Amino acid sequence: MIQPEEFSFKSIVCFSHLRWDFVYQRPQHLLSRFAAQAPVYFIEEPIFHDMNHDFLKFDKKVTNLHVIQPHLRAGLPEVELQQSLTLLIDNFLINIELDSCLFWYYTPMALTFTAKYKPKSIVYDCMDELSAFKFAPTELVDLERKLMAKTDLVFTGGHSLYDAKKDQHDNIFAFPSSIEKEHFFKARNKNIEAADQQTISGLKIGFFGVIDERFNLGLIRDIAAQRPEWQIILIGPVVKIDPASLPQDANIHYLGQRAYAELPSYLAGWSVALIPFLLNESTKFISPTKTPEYLAAGVPVVSTPIKDVVRPYGIEKLVQIAASSEDFIRAIDLELKSKSNAQWLNKVDLFLKEMSWDQTCAMMNARLKDTIDETKISRAS
Repeated sequence: MIQPEEFSFKSIVCFSHLRWDFVYQRPQHLLSRFAAQAPVYFIEEPIFHDMNHDFLKFDKKVTNLHVIQPHLRAGLPEVELQQSLTLLIDNFLINIELDSCLFWYYTPMALTFTAKYKPKSIVYDCMDELSAFKFAPTELVDLERKLMAKTDLVFTGGHSLYDAKKDQHDNIFAFPSSIEKEHFFKARNKNIEAADQQTISGLKIGFFGVIDERFNLGLIRDIAAQRPEWQIILIGPVVKIDPASLPQDANIHYLGQRAYAELPSYLAGWSVALIPFLLNESTKFISPTKTPEYLAAGVPVVSTPIKDVVRPYGIEKLVQIAASSEDFIRAIDLELKSKSNAQWLNKVDLFLKEMSWDQTCAMMNARLKDTIDETKISRAS
């Protein structure tokens, strides 16, 4: 954990493309921990409404952690929307001591209304290649280039993304997805299975996460058709794709979004966990947080060859890697036929031993302190 005397900021203002109450992932894990050191203001992208005025909605989640939603009038020209958003953020930042504040960016799009500010430090936590995602704004690439030029420190959400970005900044570090081990260890107690999942009879293989353009619908369709005795459990919101395109079979169960706190109770009933992502531009640099979470739950994992899953999890033989539907089914079959996974589980626990979001936060803070110290030396010389 970060010691209070080691934290260099009185506040953190985060600009995010993700909503706090969406899927609980990297931003929530990191910023909820940083909130133990200083107030965190998590500013989401705008919500549009039919009222005749614009405003910021404040929602205090826990001590020191505030989610801020800009609410803007729908239908305004883009220039007016940008002006209104800028005014709202300007009025909010009036009350922030910028010379002791850390700006933390997840989206370069926020630079359109924050570029003029000079906080104590700026971090760009680049968790994904957002420009490759469906419906990405055309100006995103140019804004990321400008943010890279302005930021003091860059983190990436995985090693492949670091490899792609490392020449764009001289103070950049890879921090792959981490884990709350104690939370997911609960799934090893098979008696905690969620009540609604218990009503599904048969052997269960499952996935949790966002079901979007990265998700391999064809793979799920093939597995369901070729192994009708397997019950496929899919947990998570469906976004950016037509729900009508989802495969519909008697053995495919869409349970919708579930709270982070509930996930171990679903994992407790699975025989195998899936990472069924397509290999395309939007998945080229992803580092799925669910990989160590599945493993901590003690559930065998089969994944398509996502780079940051292959390295290290596939190489270390902690996760089965399969490219085609046939290979995927074969890999699941092998896991199901394995009579004992004690040796594998011991290897998993050894691999995960030093991993934690607490440790990640502490290491990020160390990089921040180094950056601040180097800046002081540079200005003094």
